[in-house]
Amino acid sequence: MNMASGTPGTAGEGPMVEGSVEKALAATGTFLDDRFHAAKGFRTLMRKVFPDHWSFLLGEIALYSFIILLLSGTFLTLFFQPSMTQVVYHGTYTRLDGVRMSEAYASTLNISFDVRGGLLMRQIHHWAADLFMAAIMAHMIRIFFTGAYRKPREFNWLIGVALFTLGMLEGLFGYSLPDDLLSGAGLRILEGVIQSVPIVGTYLAFFLFGGQFPGDIIIPRLYIIHVLLIPGLLLGLITAHLFFMFHQKHTQMPGKGHTDQNVVGQPLYPYFMAKTGAFFFFVFGVIAALATFAQINPIWLYGPFTPIAISSGSQPDFYMGMLEGALRMFPSWSTEDVLGHTIPWNVFIPGLLPIGLLFTGAALWPFAERWILRDYREHHVNDRPRNAPTRTAIGIAVIATYGVFWLEGANDVIADHFDIPLYTTTEVARYAVFIVPVVAYILTKRICLGLQHKDAHLLEHGVETGIIRQLPSGEYIEETRPVSEEAHAVLTARETEQKPLAVPGRGDENGVPDPANRGALGKLRLRLNRVFTESVPLPVGNGHGNGHGNGHGEPERAAVTAASESGLPPGRDDAEGTSNSANQLPDDGAR
Repeated sequence: MNMASGTPGTAGEGPMVEGSVEKALAATGTFLDDRFHAAKGFRTLMRKVFPDHWSFLLGEIALYSFIILLLSGTFLTLFFQPSMTQVVYHGTYTRLDGVRMSEAYASTLNISFDVRGGLLMRQIHHWAADLFMAAIMAHMIRIFFTGAYRKPREFNWLIGVALFTLGMLEGLFGYSLPDDLLSGAGLRILEGVIQSVPIVGTYLAFFLFGGQFPGDIIIPRLYIIHVLLIPGLLLGLITAHLFFMFHQKHTQMPGKGHTDQNVVGQPLYPYFMAKTGAFFFFVFGVIAALATFAQINPIWLYGPFTPIAISSGSQPDFYMGMLEGALRMFPSWSTEDVLGHTIPWNVFIPGLLPIGLLFTGAALWPFAERWILRDYREHHVNDRPRNAPTRTAIGIAVIATYGVFWLEGANDVIADHFDIPLYTTTEVARYAVFIVPVVAYILTKRICLGLQHKDAHLLEHGVETGIIRQLPSGEYIEETRPVSEEAHAVLTARETEQKPLAVPGRGDENGVPDPANRGALGKLRLRLNRVFTESVPLPVGNGHGNGHGNGHGEPERAAVTAASESGLPPGRDDAEGTSNSANQLPDDGAR
């Protein structure tokens, strides 16, 4: 009797509990919406569409690494002492027992050996910093090669450049805080670069260090900058970056149904939330695994900083390798008695010029390209790197230059491992920094144009099937099949590429020449425009050719010319891009 009566009661409790939860959630939602009117915005947020392409994960890696940096850094601030007061160490690490050192270095040793989980947190923090910078660099390279910085996203690109700059400074100040021999060498280099600034350099270094190097206040100052100022700026810029991205919508890779008027992908809820949540824990797991099994920055091996010593084979983190290599590569050159000052060009030029050119060029690039191409359209579909050969070649040349500087930053390690003279590595780098970028530019552009030839061949003749057929005439040909609709959409995505400017002397329909091409500046833009619009014309077709070119075993080849002069084709039908299917949703506010 009790069992019989208990069973219905138990069965009936499920709907009752479920209904109570639903009522509670509904009541809470109504309470909040009545006061903040957030229901509409929340629905819009939940329906936000994210393109489903692997390269977009690079930005997420940077974001999640920054979150891990904040969490691990908060833990470390509870135990770190940002003081240069000298103490005698009597801690767990017996090899340094009785050695005089700063409180900053002693507290770092204490975190590493005496705080439970402290060494793991230090390793996680350092690995997260390196991954943060690596992800930003990879993310910016992806944006550059695909042209995702174009209108209307120029300001988001500038925010990315600022994040990269602040990230470098944050990393430099962060690994200087332990006050060990390696970080002290980095501060000494920073002081030298600041002092190399003509006229005012000595005063700037004096104000930063509070007197003669190293002084006794630089660590507390760097601590405030590292844990308060720069993280606040980074957090504000990342928030602005995400806000602009949400407002301007994502770019998307070329594909079927992908146009400048829609966003094709998956909604935030539930697909993207589940995927990105799992990806956060994946990134955290990778960083934790690196921190566990791959030791980084063992400051106890370097010892406390002293101005009269330097550790052999000292290397900065990879993102500062360019500065290190430039300083080692540049020849000794200085100018005496300029307004009573000596200008050390061998420090000033390599310490500021390469990084200055890199960041300034990156910041101005979207506007320079728009001026060269006279391209004032909005772009929401990315370029394939092969379809912008000049831009891709310039990007690879810059990366090659960075690589030469980076390798030269480890010239002593290279000389030691390969048993070659140190000065030989420096001499080779001085030539390579000019030769390697040029070779990289030429090869990359040829490869891009070759890939365009391949795309044109696929559109004209189709995809090889491996089936050989003999014609009545006795000739053997290989049968082909047309490219798929998805592949056709990708291959023809550059139909709307910018056409070249008109040559001088050619007027419009009324015979009036373009005034923008007059003068030296106009001629320069015209020459650059011809270089930037160099490409292989796309054939008309969808791979319905006979599979054997011109019938004589030789495929027909299109000449490399500037982009088509016929203007932009009519807009493509985007009916598929605006369907409300499971995998293809219109973004709210799509253009």
